[in-house]
Amino acid sequence: MFVHAGAFAAAPPEVRRTPEYDLKAIFLFQFAHFVEWPANTFRDEHTPITIGVLGDDPFGAGLDEIVANEAIGGRKLVVRRYQNVEQVDTCQVLFISASEASRMAPILARLKGRSVLTVGDTKDFVIQNGIVGFTLAKKRLKLRINLAAADTAKLVISSKLLRQAEIVRPKGGVG
Repeated sequence: MFVHAGAFAAAPPEVRRTPEYDLKAIFLFQFAHFVEWPANTFRDEHTPITIGVLGDDPFGAGLDEIVANEAIGGRKLVVRRYQNVEQVDTCQVLFISASEASRMAPILARLKGRSVLTVGDTKDFVIQNGIVGFTLAKKRLKLRINLAAADTAKLVISSKLLRQAEIVRPKGGVG
């Protein structure tokens, strides 16, 4: 059984950690394997791939444990946590926590045009122009992908990942 992270908003990180968010942490790591960023995204060939969490962290140490000592294409993976979108600098994969739901539109607007794979699990995340959304259906984690938002971010998502997802249209039916 999965538990919604919002139910534990005031709990310490070790209590909030759930099988649902452990699985989502694995997906965040895997997304870095199936997305191509423009060459100018990275300062040089040693610049790490950063997986960020914006807002309340539902992953606890789980995300750090998954990416520890991992590399993709010779780039190490690092995890950073941000309290507001203004702090997001050199991030390639950004999970936007449910704690940011009321600020989702300005957050996504601020990131628009940047090569950041935005990921979230709030209702209608991809309809609001997030790129990858998690949903639960019959106790199974499903992916929804907004290809128009990925194109705007200049990201190329592998067909291997796209085959596993539902492709959705953004607000306004564009894309």
